Amino acid sequence: MELKSKEVCWFSGGVSSFIAAYLRRDTIDEIFYIDIADQHPDTMRFLKDCEKALGKEIKILRNEKHDSVNEVIEKYRFINSPYGAKCTSELKKKVRLDWEKEQEGEMIYVWGYDNSEMKRADRLTQTMPEYQHIFPLIDADLKKEEVHGMLKRLGIKRPVMYELGYRNNNCIGCVKGGMGYWNKIRKDFPEVFAERARLEREIGRSCIKGVFLDELEPNRGRIEDEVMEACGIMCEIACEKAND
Repeated sequence: MELKSKEVCWFSGGVSSFIAAYLRRDTIDEIFYIDIADQHPDTMRFLKDCEKALGKEIKILRNEKHDSVNEVIEKYRFINSPYGAKCTSELKKKVRLDWEKEQEGEMIYVWGYDNSEMKRADRLTQTMPEYQHIFPLIDADLKKEEVHGMLKRLGIKRPVMYELGYRNNNCIGCVKGGMGYWNKIRKDFPEVFAERARLEREIGRSCIKGVFLDELEPNRGRIEDEVMEACGIMCEIACEKAND
């Protein structure tokens, strides 16, 4: 018996992955979101709004052993490096791989890369040749600004992290952030900043190379000048490639 192919979207909690799913809503079989305790609570509101617009359930997956970034840092005594972050590997990659092991048949993945991310899309296709890949935003030649405009026309409010001025709806206190990012976290989420600073000292490692958060001058960095990708499968792939 020939196994049926399955079209799957990995919803990141961000605008682009939702619009990609929306453009494919008539053909997508399943949509998954990997939940982490460090996400802003408003992410779940956004997820529910997206479900209504899609007319489909977004299934939630979680790591059964670890709930948060702090738990991973404390266990592995590791924060971040040029080769990736342990929290991405433990809290996202392993969850996806465990799900994939249980699947049968051909998988078709839907991704939310826009027309400025064609190189990333090509890299993903080359790195994961065992799956088919669809890029609805690139196929429609949509820019990131246009994608956010589509969300507005659908009457869905963006996740709070965008409204606060962050480029992505990553975890609050993403360990891959730069000086400008962390100084903004210091202002917007002082308790997160303080806890991460404490943990840095406890394990003797820092989020920012050469600077512990409790030494970071409040005027250092500009978040507008810093590039930090949405934390997802491309982060996982970058880590894998660096370790080949």
